[in-house]
Amino acid sequence: MPPRRAHHLLQLPCPAPGCARWFRNQSGLTQHRRSLHPNIPAPGPPQPSRSPSHPRDFSPPPPDFSPPPRDFSQPPQPSPPMPSEPTHEDSDNADAEFTDSSERCYRTYHSMLNGRPCTADGEFLPHGAPPTPMPQKAPDDWSPYRNRIEFEAAEFAFKKCHMSAKNLDFLCDLMAATLVKHRDVPPFADHKDLHNVIDATQLGDVPWQSFSVQYTGERPEVVPPWMDDKFDVWYRDPRAMAHNILANPTFKDEINYTPFREYDASDKTRRWKDFMSGDWAWKQSDIISKDPETHGSVLVPIILGSDKTTVSVGTGNNEYYPLYASIGNVRNSVRRAHRDALVIIGFLAIPKTDKKHSKDDAFRIFRRQLFHSSLSAILSSLKSAMTEYEVVRCGDGHFRRIIYSLGPYIADYEEQLVLSCIVKHWCPKCIAVRTNLDNGGMDRCHEHTEFLIGELHGDVLWDEFGIIGDLVPFTNDFPRADIHELLSFDLLHQLIKGAFKDHLVDWVAKYLKAVHGTRQAEEIMSDIDRRVAAAPSFSGLRRFPQGRDFKQWTGDDSKALMKVFLPAIEGHVPGDMVRAFRALLEFCYLAWRDVVTEDTLNQMQDALHRFHRYRQIFDLVVPTFSLPRQHSMIHYTDMIRLFGAPNGLCSSITESKHIKAVKEPWRWSSRHNALGQMLVTNQRLDKLAASRVDFDARGMLTGTILSSALAALTPDEDEQAVPPIAPQPDAHAIEPQPDIDIDDGEVVDGPTVLGYVVLAKTPQRKRARTVAALAHEVAVPDLRRLIRHFLFTQLNQDDPRDPADVPTGSLPRHEGKLQVFNSAAATFFAPSDLSGTGGMRREHIRACPLWRNEYPRNDCVFIDTDSDAQGMRGLEVVRIVCFFSFKHNWEVYPCALIHWFEKIDDCADEDTGMWMVRPSFHEGGSRNLAVIHIETVFRAAHLIPMYGSEYIPHDLKFYHSIDCFRSFYVNKFADHHAFEIAS
Repeated sequence: MPPRRAHHLLQLPCPAPGCARWFRNQSGLTQHRRSLHPNIPAPGPPQPSRSPSHPRDFSPPPPDFSPPPRDFSQPPQPSPPMPSEPTHEDSDNADAEFTDSSERCYRTYHSMLNGRPCTADGEFLPHGAPPTPMPQKAPDDWSPYRNRIEFEAAEFAFKKCHMSAKNLDFLCDLMAATLVKHRDVPPFADHKDLHNVIDATQLGDVPWQSFSVQYTGERPEVVPPWMDDKFDVWYRDPRAMAHNILANPTFKDEINYTPFREYDASDKTRRWKDFMSGDWAWKQSDIISKDPETHGSVLVPIILGSDKTTVSVGTGNNEYYPLYASIGNVRNSVRRAHRDALVIIGFLAIPKTDKKHSKDDAFRIFRRQLFHSSLSAILSSLKSAMTEYEVVRCGDGHFRRIIYSLGPYIADYEEQLVLSCIVKHWCPKCIAVRTNLDNGGMDRCHEHTEFLIGELHGDVLWDEFGIIGDLVPFTNDFPRADIHELLSFDLLHQLIKGAFKDHLVDWVAKYLKAVHGTRQAEEIMSDIDRRVAAAPSFSGLRRFPQGRDFKQWTGDDSKALMKVFLPAIEGHVPGDMVRAFRALLEFCYLAWRDVVTEDTLNQMQDALHRFHRYRQIFDLVVPTFSLPRQHSMIHYTDMIRLFGAPNGLCSSITESKHIKAVKEPWRWSSRHNALGQMLVTNQRLDKLAASRVDFDARGMLTGTILSSALAALTPDEDEQAVPPIAPQPDAHAIEPQPDIDIDDGEVVDGPTVLGYVVLAKTPQRKRARTVAALAHEVAVPDLRRLIRHFLFTQLNQDDPRDPADVPTGSLPRHEGKLQVFNSAAATFFAPSDLSGTGGMRREHIRACPLWRNEYPRNDCVFIDTDSDAQGMRGLEVVRIVCFFSFKHNWEVYPCALIHWFEKIDDCADEDTGMWMVRPSFHEGGSRNLAVIHIETVFRAAHLIPMYGSEYIPHDLKFYHSIDCFRSFYVNKFADHHAFEIAS
């Protein structure tokens, strides 16, 4: 048996100021320093080297951003600071105006509800006064834990792994056996001890409460069983939950205390982004500020969302009805990033009865009214603070006066009908006739509905206005609340799963069957499935190996199909049908933008008009286009003006929360009386999250658990704890691990920068190490010449000559070694996609001879050529042949050998709206290749073949698509960032 390796304690701290990382060996520290702190000199004699690719603190681009030429000779410049809340000198008497040069915009802030800091008694502080001091805790106060080890062990066992009680007991016994000879004890005695310590946490402690509801109306002679049943509703105080969100110090820079209006600095047009930039918050503030006592307060809109979810497809009571809450002050990026800004506040009752009574009108009315009565009871604690302020400490340490209002409600169409007390097939936002919704109608409002209920019979209300007059919406119990206005947009269910998946995709199959007959239609649909399956790999792209014909569709499946379906049907369906899909997709992608401008709204209206025009091609198989989900598109521009960008109020946010708040706690339960166990689990998770926030805010979680333990040792203890590490034989050395497959992309928390690309940390030892060997490996005989051309452009950036025109003897030479890499990582600003709070996202670009031990993979990318070419923001598309780096005159050059692609036309395709490209070849038929600097790479590009009208082979694999076809669409629907740069 070979000698075993000892546990390597973390012994080497990172020398960068503010970085708390520790490393086991010098190699790990060196890699970390080079990738994250390239400007920090290495210990020892300085080695001259070219600064590797690193984040460039450019300002975040607006939606119509064009990447500027990159000047490699200049160091990165820091971004201007993001706009802050107005100072009180500016905002006491008039709307304040502030300019943000980083986004080329300026803001005006509400002058009355401007969030002035105050004391705990509500007395306003002088301008510039520091926050009221918080009660100080000892720097080593880990209460209720004894030390950091206990807290991290509890978080690891309960939150990250959620060990069963049996496994937890075994782990405690295992640790006790290890520590017994040192006369020490493990962090916890058993699972009960661990749970008791978590339960003793006071931070984040909002206990669950319940009430029961029972039918109290008139009873028939034969009483149905549901009238005698009691229905339990569990909830947590939403006011206390709002306090926790407001007081969270991690949100202090991601929260808006004042409603504002944002304008483009160049043309003075409006921009909408976060919720507080919308007109609804401004109008609410105008109404509230009519009372002088509210001046200087903060408007806190309570955003709600509910949706039934099933935790198992098995039998039994496995359906739950969670209720979520957030506040409109936190920025959309925080709410979408699932950073505890959306919390579960209740589980609503789901009344059920036998089939005999399930369709009774009385039961249906009771079930809906139970929903409204439950919401009214749960939210009742907020009511008093909707007219008179309360004082709450916020995350920046200041106290502020708080006024609550009921904000938007996130719900799908079926839920919106229940909320608005509207009949199915009618619009809950306007009184358009259900048989012709797109003709539009007056917006619904609370006053108009109440007037109709008082004047008309219930049957007339139902038939002519779609109103259920027997129901009272919960918003009637709260000031300034109109349920018709508060219903928000729902991109996921209205557009992605509704208009796209359930409507257009299904209509294609019906159309083909009506035109070609069942047999030929099935052949065409089979070819469409093969085309969908043949889409090349791309970061974040979900694969459909058998096409789109499967039963259990999720929202993520529908989103993935949107990315590849349009090119798959082209050639098999009429052009107007392709244009209808394009118009709908463009509307969806425009609506999903992180920042919506007046120009965006105009583009959305244009896409909507085109969609209405081209969808008429389906009239052969569609009896009516009066469909509520498609009709909802008419209201999007008005709702954006009210509530800001739609991506902050999408039901995909609440559906993602189902996993952590409902489904995982259910799986961790014993299944017997699961709801009670789920409530306890959620409460413990919240307490652990609150403890982490508190400890981190006090600087108690710097470094790792091991590095902090080492730092706490005395010198004598240190000598005993860190024994010399015996050298290990080379035969048992650990080889570098291959690149990790992270094809779904990564969310990156950190500063906002334009973008950067770096090679993988580890070169491939089994690949070529010289120019000649690499030329042979990639079958590029003139690689040496391409490298010399590359060096000429790098060393003579002011020389306008083409390297091909320079005499060979005047070109620089490189005959030394090189290193080959299988991948590179592109990090870029993509706030409209799943990203960190700064809007940053990372994807991996592959160029390896054998991917997953099955096939070679060579991704395509966008590159910046500093040209004035039109289309795709001046970017070009290339395919990566390989990544490599070499050192020339002590400077390291990270490079890519690329195959150029050329645009087929000077404009995008008229039907699909996508640019068309093809591989570029020289006159002799050889590939048009070049060596480029890695910094010219912008990000990955997704190409989809132009299939035409011919059937594709049954055995075509997706990894052969780029090699088997000769022309491609640049897929602007690959993700939202691609839509910005490839439109």
